[in-house]
Amino acid sequence: MKRKIGWAVVIIIIISVAIYWPLISYGVRQGIGQLEIIINAKPTSEFLQDPAFPDSLKSKLRLIEDVRRFAIDSLGLKDTENYKTLYDQKNQEIMWVVQACEPFELKPKQWHFPIVGSVPYKGFFNKDKALQLRKELEEEGYDVSVRNPGGWSTLGWFNDPILSGMLDRSEGDLAGLIIHEMVHATIFVKDNVDFNENLADFIGDTAAYHFLKHRYGIESKPYLDYLHSDQDYRKYTRHILRGTRSLDSLYTSMKNDPIEVKKEKKEKMIAQIINTIDTLKLYRPRQTSSAKRKLPNNTFFMSYRLYRAKQSTFEKELNEKFNGNLRAYIIYLSEKHPFL
Repeated sequence: MKRKIGWAVVIIIIISVAIYWPLISYGVRQGIGQLEIIINAKPTSEFLQDPAFPDSLKSKLRLIEDVRRFAIDSLGLKDTENYKTLYDQKNQEIMWVVQACEPFELKPKQWHFPIVGSVPYKGFFNKDKALQLRKELEEEGYDVSVRNPGGWSTLGWFNDPILSGMLDRSEGDLAGLIIHEMVHATIFVKDNVDFNENLADFIGDTAAYHFLKHRYGIESKPYLDYLHSDQDYRKYTRHILRGTRSLDSLYTSMKNDPIEVKKEKKEKMIAQIINTIDTLKLYRPRQTSSAKRKLPNNTFFMSYRLYRAKQSTFEKELNEKFNGNLRAYIIYLSEKHPFL
């Protein structure tokens, strides 16, 4: 009997591995890719003590440490070992994120993973693997994009390093990015990526103002540069989100149209959205005419909805329920949404 039970267990394990092999192999590759980065990352103290390391980059490392302490002490975000090491990318991209969307609906393709649940993207540390998936998804009829993220959070599974490419960012953008990723390590709701990303973006953007005011003052160049850049981005974002609503209406209205007609109407609508960006009154105008660049597909608009569509909801709750007290708001959200 014991031998039969043993063989039954072995058979179940073999069948389970066969069924879940794509997920298992993907997880192993991601783990190896992350470990390679962690193993080759060095403590920031080594770079700060290295006379050959540029002073301008040393100041960014000190800035990140100040951002971490501010986020922990003033905002109540979780204290982790993240961003205490630096990985030198040597001016190379190290991660590629694939997103896919229905061609005539702003509905993302979802991938399902243990712990985090369903997510509308898939990351790779191997460019060829990302491009291979893009090709497969395009052959299935999806709109697809591949992008390089500025950073990512492993949600406490690893000690996330600073990536050398982050140091090219301005003070405000860098502060917002670090706080964004620290929010993920503090508040992360399973199967709710749009909530997680919108919240991290909102807190990162908002807290960056508080940090810059604290460190430099509101009349400083870093604060004013961030103010102008952020306000421009908010106007740009509102325009793109208006575009997503126009696309929703278009796709609903043309459900019974022939494919070629759908493609023509879609391209015309997207071109209109992109071309009218030039009419926005921005501090630093963007040159975004469709005549000068390839038109984006649905993944572009889907991403803005994923990261930015709930900003006004969070802002209203922060101001009306917490009188603008960001720390109190973060503590409330942490208690309301226990980490995973």
